[in-house]
Amino acid sequence: MTTSSPQSLATRRKHLQPDPFWTIRRGIPRRLKLLMQIVGLIVPLMLWSILSYGGFTSPTFLPSPTAVLLAGWNMWQEGTLLPDILISMGRVLGGFIAAALIGIPLGVATGTFQSIDGLFGPLIGTVRYMPVNAFVPLIMIWVGLEENAKIIMIFLGIVLYNSMMIADAVKFIADDLLNAAYTLGATRREILVKVILPASLPSILDTMRVNIAGAWNFLVFAELIAAQSGLGFRIIQSQRYINTDKVLFCIVLIGLIGLITDRLFDRLAVVLTPWAEHNKF
Repeated sequence: MTTSSPQSLATRRKHLQPDPFWTIRRGIPRRLKLLMQIVGLIVPLMLWSILSYGGFTSPTFLPSPTAVLLAGWNMWQEGTLLPDILISMGRVLGGFIAAALIGIPLGVATGTFQSIDGLFGPLIGTVRYMPVNAFVPLIMIWVGLEENAKIIMIFLGIVLYNSMMIADAVKFIADDLLNAAYTLGATRREILVKVILPASLPSILDTMRVNIAGAWNFLVFAELIAAQSGLGFRIIQSQRYINTDKVLFCIVLIGLIGLITDRLFDRLAVVLTPWAEHNKF
C-alpha cells in the first residue's frame, strides 16, 4: 500500500480547490463580482481624471469630468435634456420594437425551415453588408423628414442582425430533442410552439439585449435626418461647435441608459428562462 507525501496531498488539494477568480463558466462570489464591476468603472474614470486634471491634454479635446457634469447640468437648466432623452428613447424603442416584430419570426422561420432559409437567406446575406447610413438620402426621398424616417433608420440597422442571430440559435437546437418530440407523436406545429420556441427563448432574449445597443448606436445616424431634438442631435450639434463637454456628456448618458437597459434584460431573462445556462453567471 502506497502513501502520499504531505507535499503531494497539498498539491492535490490546491488542484481540487480552484481560484474563484479564474473559474471557467461558473459563478463567482457576489462580493467579488461587485468588486470587479466597481473596479471596471473606476479605473477608466481615474485615467480620465489624471489626463484632464493633470493638464496632459487640452480641455478642447478631453474636458474634465467636472466640466462634463457641468455641461449636463446646463443642459438640464436650459430645459433641453429631459425632452431629448424622452424623444431619443421613443425613437430607439420604435425602431427596436419594429425590428423585433419582424426579426424574431423571420429568424425562427429561417432557422426552422430550410425552404424559408433558401428564400430569404441570400437576400439577408446581401443586404446586411450594405451600410445603413448610405440609405439616408433614399429614406428621405421615400418617407420624407418626419419621425418615421428616423425610426426606419434604426429598424434597418438591427432587423437583419436580429433574424440572423435568432436563426443561428434555432439551428443549434439538438436534433435529438426534435426527434424525441416526433417519436412522442408531436405535430410540426407542436414542435415549433412547444419545443423550438421555448428552447430558443434564451437566445432570443440575448439577441434583443445585444441589438438594443445597436439601436442606440444607429440613433446618431437616424437623427441626421432633419432632427431638431434628441441626444444624437445634441451630439452632432455640439460636435459642429466643438463643445466636447456636451458631446461626452451625451455619450456617457447614452451609455448609462444602455447599462440600465442591459440589466433589465438580464432580469427579464432570469424570470422568463430560469433554466437557461446564462443564469448561472
